[in-house]
Amino acid sequence: MGDVSLRPVREDDLAELEQLINEPENTAPYNWWGWRKPDRMAKLWEESGLLGDEHGILLAIAEDELVGFVSWHQVGTGPSSHCFEIGVNLQPDSRGRGYGTEAQRLLVQYLFAHTLVNRLQAGTELANAAEQRALEKVGFTREGVLRAYTYRNGRWRDCVLYSLLRDEVELIDQT
Repeated sequence: MGDVSLRPVREDDLAELEQLINEPENTAPYNWWGWRKPDRMAKLWEESGLLGDEHGILLAIAEDELVGFVSWHQVGTGPSSHCFEIGVNLQPDSRGRGYGTEAQRLLVQYLFAHTLVNRLQAGTELANAAEQRALEKVGFTREGVLRAYTYRNGRWRDCVLYSLLRDEVELIDQT
């Protein structure tokens, strides 16, 4: 496994990011939700650079190549509290090489170091054993099964919910 780093999306990354998100062969089997508006990422990038207080996307780079991306978005947990839900999507030829695990580990470090959020969560389909192993390697705790939680490819699918709390992570001082 090569070293993985995260970096913000640049304008010249947008075409490759759109292809990674919007092509079934790049997202299957677990991240294909149907085609999306082709210029969606470009418009979001123009508005925020795909980084904001409530959501964001960072590219995962290994050996000077784009291997995928990690993302997060705010989920309300009460009238005045929230957590972030994280996700990952890798290029098909980058899967099974540890890149997703390392990219998610780096995202955990980043979010706990640069936000006040106390809880991160991640969900994946029950059949996605590789992502469940990756989350557990990062330190996430399996909380339970969410029955018929997501609709993909013509049927409802069970998902597994994982969480990681701030005090369960030792932050690396990157100053």
